Amino acid sequence: MTDLHLHPSLREPAQTSKAWPFEEARKLVKRYPAGKPGGSPVLFETGYGPSGLPHIGTFNEVLRTTMVRRAYEALTGGAPTRLVAFSDDMDGLRKVPDNVPNGDMLREYLGKPLTGIPDPFGKYESFAHHNNAMLREFLDRFDFDYEFVSSTERYQAGAFDDALKNVLRHNQDILDIMLPTLRAERAATYSPILPVSPKSGIVLQVPVTVVDADAGLVSFEDEGETITHSILGGGAKLQWKVDWAMRWVALGVDYEMYGKDLTDSGVQSGKIARALGGQKPEGLIYEMFLDEKGEKISKSKGNGLSLEQWLDYGSEESLAFFAYREPKAAKQLHIGVIPKAVDEYLQMRGNYPAQEPDKRLGNPAHHVHVARGEQVPATELPVTFGLLLNLVGVMGADASKDQIWRYLGQYVEGANAVTYPELDRLIDNAMAYNRDYVAPTLNRRKPQGGEDAALRDLDQKLAALPADASADDIQNIVYEIGKNEAYGFESLRDWFKALYETLLGSSAGPRMGSFIALFGIDNTRRLIAEALA
Repeated sequence: MTDLHLHPSLREPAQTSKAWPFEEARKLVKRYPAGKPGGSPVLFETGYGPSGLPHIGTFNEVLRTTMVRRAYEALTGGAPTRLVAFSDDMDGLRKVPDNVPNGDMLREYLGKPLTGIPDPFGKYESFAHHNNAMLREFLDRFDFDYEFVSSTERYQAGAFDDALKNVLRHNQDILDIMLPTLRAERAATYSPILPVSPKSGIVLQVPVTVVDADAGLVSFEDEGETITHSILGGGAKLQWKVDWAMRWVALGVDYEMYGKDLTDSGVQSGKIARALGGQKPEGLIYEMFLDEKGEKISKSKGNGLSLEQWLDYGSEESLAFFAYREPKAAKQLHIGVIPKAVDEYLQMRGNYPAQEPDKRLGNPAHHVHVARGEQVPATELPVTFGLLLNLVGVMGADASKDQIWRYLGQYVEGANAVTYPELDRLIDNAMAYNRDYVAPTLNRRKPQGGEDAALRDLDQKLAALPADASADDIQNIVYEIGKNEAYGFESLRDWFKALYETLLGSSAGPRMGSFIALFGIDNTRRLIAEALA
């Protein structure tokens, strides 16, 4: 990993940067101005419940936390840090996710720990192992520096035993915190400790009596019998708010962000952490991603985007850019946001080289690439992703990659997959996006009213231009025609909309001068002829 974020030129502007990762990191600087006493790493944590397939919201939390981690390192001149990605995989399965196969098989295991349930995909030793593997695979793809920790492994290995005894010693303190927050029916059966039944293997939600805190012994009713049971070595897990607090204290977590829907849970877990003798970590409360209907993304519903879906249609960097922007604002996350994210990322990246250090720290591209341990690329692409999508759209779903490169080679001298490998990957994205989401919706309409005469005028003026006319010269012609009162356009917007709908088959489109220069004057005249026919 490069230490771009530790460059001396950035140290001073980092102290006052208003970019949100630095604002978050300054909370930690108040605790540890030069790192933790004794040289221990400042610990950042992210949590994941593998009751469903990981989605972009999961990735987003690791990415944003990494951005804060790097900002803290920059502010302190390189104080040591760690990032733990914690999987709550000993949790009992509460319901069967909608987006996995063999749901009937999973129903037989309701209530059992996620690591004790067969993998419905038939690939791993358990459902949790499958989902954990998926999580690690896409975190590794982005070269995140993290340590994966399994709840089941920690509980069963006895790593949490001392912390569990501490919970038993403060059982009543925890009840005093939690019971006032619960409905009467829930409070009647609530216990901070969830024993794993030695009879059924189910994670039980039953009242528990502490028998001997120092020995880790509790008693409870199991299938009509009152038994005494050890909660150590994997014999129990904790209610998740208690588990969260115990983990903060046991691991020494200093920073963890979480979604707005967990705001109240964070308050209760913070109180429990203090009752256990620790403190609540610093952290950002972020807004949730929503689907195209404005509903919260859910692992069990499967209504979010998968990492694979985004990367089919957009770049890795565009995904990180989308996650960076405005973490405290709710954002819709669906296929339709990808093209804009790609182009906005490329625009920000293009601005980066000429910016002063303080501006660079506010540029999302800085945080996107620092999180991946790399420098911001200095290369600029000759076309926008939006323009590329329009080119692929008019060429048709059957157009080959070689044909697209031939068009680009006429527009930009020397453009090919070797000189622009990033653009080569974006062509794949554009072809997939066009095939799956654009081509099925394209519908070129007939010109109406003055649009017919305006298109004929455009055709004549294009015919008079040399084949290598510049995009600006073509754009000026387009403007002149749109401003001509004889054609009856109320605004240039109406003229552009007419061009998009009659020539491209969509309601929105690119800067027409750039598109015509890329697509070619003769090819554009062919589109006009088809529209007029």
